Amino acid sequence: MNVFDRHSIRRNRARAHADHDFLFAHVLRGVGERLLDIRRTFPHALQIGTRPGQNLEHHGRIETLRSMDWREADIIADGEFLPFAPGSFDLLLNIFTLQGVNDVPGALVQMRRILKPDGLMMAAFPGGETLFELRESLMHAEMTLAGGVSPRVAPFADKQQAGALMQRAQFALPVVDSERITVTYAHPFKLLHELRLMGEGNALAARNRRIPPKALFAAAADYYIKNFSDSDGRIRATFDIIYLTGWAPHESQQQALKPGSGKISLAEALETTEHSTGERP
Repeated sequence: MNVFDRHSIRRNRARAHADHDFLFAHVLRGVGERLLDIRRTFPHALQIGTRPGQNLEHHGRIETLRSMDWREADIIADGEFLPFAPGSFDLLLNIFTLQGVNDVPGALVQMRRILKPDGLMMAAFPGGETLFELRESLMHAEMTLAGGVSPRVAPFADKQQAGALMQRAQFALPVVDSERITVTYAHPFKLLHELRLMGEGNALAARNRRIPPKALFAAAADYYIKNFSDSDGRIRATFDIIYLTGWAPHESQQQALKPGSGKISLAEALETTEHSTGERP
């Protein structure tokens, strides 16, 4: 059973507006900064997930970059199925697509397979407690008004789950870190409006297809304002961004220690940074 309606995701992305790409641009910069830490040049790279003018084509570590997305890319394709032969790329970047994939383990395996041996995969997607304020507000309002809830905010993987998925996909030397971004808005409706223009509307397969009553969003907004506002009256929205780094296996790579011989666990190695990107209208 699919979690996401891929047709709805495609429709939502088609409605995305360039003026609301601030989060995608921020995450793309984060991936680019992490790539600078890799002391290697990559002759053939693929970026899955693009926005108009938002790619790493001119990054100093990349010689040639191809892009893939549903629109405005070199290759127009669905990110759940990668139309490439094994060993096609030295570097694969996946920006903001994994949060809407039904088979994330399968997608990661596909990404590893199209890398050359010792090729690098880097990905970034919203996870953890992203939009927990909105989720709680909608659930409280719907429970109060209707006595039950419908799925309205997508589930997100946390760092531990992401690390387990990387290991399951057999990436070598996997690293997972995260960044918490807090954005403030004048009103919850401003947040909902921006999410739609970001192309991130509700695309859950099990969502209620009926038009919700106006009272639902009014009640959710009241709860949001009462529980998640700053002293200046602006509401907070949290975005937890998870960054993945892993390598296609190669005999030259550092080998993992035997079970029980390591001094630092994967959980202890998972780091989180936190900051604010400032105010939105």
